[in-house]
Amino acid sequence: MIQCLIFCCIFLSVNCSGQSRNLVGGGCEGCEAIFEFGKKTLAPVDTLPGFEPNEPKLKLFGTVFQKDGKTPAGDVILYIYHTDRTGIYPKKGTETGWAKRHGYLRGWIKTDQSGRYTFYTFRPAAYPDRSEPEHIHLTVKEPGKNEYYLDDYLFEDDAILTDQKRKLLGNRGGSGIGNPQLENGMLTFHRDIILGLNIPDYE
Repeated sequence: MIQCLIFCCIFLSVNCSGQSRNLVGGGCEGCEAIFEFGKKTLAPVDTLPGFEPNEPKLKLFGTVFQKDGKTPAGDVILYIYHTDRTGIYPKKGTETGWAKRHGYLRGWIKTDQSGRYTFYTFRPAAYPDRSEPEHIHLTVKEPGKNEYYLDDYLFEDDAILTDQKRKLLGNRGGSGIGNPQLENGMLTFHRDIILGLNIPDYE
């Protein structure tokens, strides 16, 4: 009973009195995939499948801050997933849950008390029809709030990232556009995240 109550209070759209509450960030199809890390012990650093054989290699890193933009946020889970170098979400055929749509190129971290995080992966390709820029999806789960999505990681040098598409971005958690720098044979992409920034119903 106690475990059920805790789950309802933290993960579902009800408060501890049983009354419904607004979901932080609004609707978010597939955001529950953030809980699909299974028995894996989350750390501030994760390496996605496909990192070793694919180029260009990519390091995503930064700090997660509280809404004030200054206080580091610890124990925050970040979940990312992206396409392969052909622009599809690859699958092995044994996927369950949201991996059936997101594919196996995905990873999870939990920030340390300094709010830091790092993902090692590779730069994805745009969809084959080039309808969307190269992007990496990002979902966040912070203590005491439901999961919600943030702006994708996007690449400043991507020709598909037009001014028109830039104007449509919500800057959820801050801008996701970065300008990767080549360091020691690897692209490095720095992005700090501010929890609650431009997020509906965030208290």
